[in-house]
Amino acid sequence: MRIFADVHISPISVQHLNHLGHDVVRSNSVLPDNAPDSEIAMRAMTDERAVLTQDLGFATMIALARATRPSIITLRLSDSRLEIVNRILETVLPALEEPILAGAIVTIEDERVRIRELPIR
Repeated sequence: MRIFADVHISPISVQHLNHLGHDVVRSNSVLPDNAPDSEIAMRAMTDERAVLTQDLGFATMIALARATRPSIITLRLSDSRLEIVNRILETVLPALEEPILAGAIVTIEDERVRIRELPIR
């Protein structure tokens, strides 16, 4: 899966996902650390990547714009320790490839994954 991780995602998680075979780029490797959400989303769309974030602002921005891209993967976990985040991403991401490619807002919570197709109506 091609992913654009924002600065709230640990570089260690980015490295872990790349090791698993995903193509993950961290936003601050190609954009300034303080790049606005709109610039991150535009870069992800241009590069045909989904945004991986812990920031609810991305999903809201894409939903309000009625956009079909980029897909957004939002982590809403009660425990943000690296080993927990990495284990959950490792388990959940393979099942999300189809909706992410089609365009979706995905929310990963402790006990469930919610998927909403884009555009949000």
